[in-house]
Amino acid sequence: MASSLSRSMHTSKTVIETKGGVVASQHRLAAEAGAQVLRAGGDAVDAAVATSFVVGVLEPWMSGPAGGGAMMLWRAGEEKAVAVNHGMRAPGGLRVEDFPLSGAGVAGDLFPWEHVTGDVNVQGAKAIAVPGVVDGLGQVHKQFGRMPWADLLAPAIAHAREGMLVDWYAALIIASTTRALAEDTDAAALFLEDGQWPTISGWTALAEKRLDQSRMADSLDIIARDGSRALYDGDVGAAMARDVQDKGGYLSHDDLRAYHAEMQAPLRVAYRDARFHALDGLTAGPTFAHAMSELEQRDLSTKPEAFAAYADALNSAYAARLGKMGDTGESPHAPGCTTHFSVVDRMGNMVSQTQTLLSIFGSRVVSPSTGFLMNNGIMWFDPVQGRPNSLAPGKRCLMNVCPILGEVGSRRFAFGASGGRKIVSAMTQMASFVADFGMDIEAAFHHPRIDVSGGPMVVADEAHAPDVLDRLRKGRDVVTAPRTVFPYAFACPAGVMRDGDTNTGCTEIMSPWGDAALETKD
Repeated sequence: MASSLSRSMHTSKTVIETKGGVVASQHRLAAEAGAQVLRAGGDAVDAAVATSFVVGVLEPWMSGPAGGGAMMLWRAGEEKAVAVNHGMRAPGGLRVEDFPLSGAGVAGDLFPWEHVTGDVNVQGAKAIAVPGVVDGLGQVHKQFGRMPWADLLAPAIAHAREGMLVDWYAALIIASTTRALAEDTDAAALFLEDGQWPTISGWTALAEKRLDQSRMADSLDIIARDGSRALYDGDVGAAMARDVQDKGGYLSHDDLRAYHAEMQAPLRVAYRDARFHALDGLTAGPTFAHAMSELEQRDLSTKPEAFAAYADALNSAYAARLGKMGDTGESPHAPGCTTHFSVVDRMGNMVSQTQTLLSIFGSRVVSPSTGFLMNNGIMWFDPVQGRPNSLAPGKRCLMNVCPILGEVGSRRFAFGASGGRKIVSAMTQMASFVADFGMDIEAAFHHPRIDVSGGPMVVADEAHAPDVLDRLRKGRDVVTAPRTVFPYAFACPAGVMRDGDTNTGCTEIMSPWGDAALETKD
């Protein structure tokens, strides 16, 4: 089918070098909130806390306080990497018998599991898992933060009081999920207008339309005053759990009280003259490590050979993941449903944070007492019993997140991406771009990539040189796709890099909101 997209348009993002810190986020205003914290003397961790809460307000369909994820930290003074798993868990009261297979074949959201009657593992209150991101942020702030917790939540509270601006991109995202949002009264009240997607005023109108996020602002204000555990031990958590149970879900206040994110030793990956750190366990970190070990055995002296090697290494890594870790697939047409940001401060401390609700708009359920859009982490589990990732109460979810830290010569970097199972493909290639081809962050983020996510096809950016595409097509089923604003055929990365004492940052070039914000303007 012929594409109607322009073939003469060129999109790029400007990368500026600075001695100060840099925050790269999928939302410019979230990056700016983090940069403002750095200007006030905050650590990279302080900036990450501010960025995380702001992006949860301004990109609420991707992440938020009711989500989960993972973080990699680099502490420059100690030359130490720390991994933080703040992923979700299944509630303790979950009943597997409430998720009967319909016999109707494969489900149609992110993962091609066997279809569950009523899609209750995908949408609605039964799909909600125990969130983790706020506890993860609280733990790293307690250990490494310098600024008061309440000060770091103040920007998010201010944005929620004002309400998220519904521009053309926000209207497009909301329109893509309108039917599902309409099924929950509180989600419809927050995101829709009379049961339909919000309208914008026209090509040249200046009128602003904003979401009413005042209830979310009230909840964030309590978390700011009482600390991160307010979402778990306090009245905010109790109200959120009560809302979920009133809508037929399992999340209890006991689940929240029992939840604690895990700070752990990172997975260390040696590769040629480079070194990487990722998360171990039920993340995409082990898949990244497997792919890099495969690449180390290959000749990457030319771009055609390199991309052939990327395809083979990722296929091998995904075969191992699908066979042993239980994550057995994702639709290539699934919308992006996660966010990522990275931070470096002027001392060289770094944060690489991926956070998610899982599906776009998560469970499409809003907790009316808290104003939080809830996750659908239960969809991470295979509804068929007797498999490595089968659904069970109290079980930790298997995530596709893959925040990484890298060191190559004088360069250190913190990369990550959104995009479900597309993430590890992006991280493998971008790590190699820096390690094998000496690319700086600007070159790495602008270079065309491929996606290999365990399916039968290699998806290649149509901007690749003909000799790369020709080499990929030898023995492989290859389809080309454009790099566009919506939908994303490839992962959506964000990252920072430090070379000596000079910092840079960049985000996915096609992301209309993504940007890097600087601590200083030097």
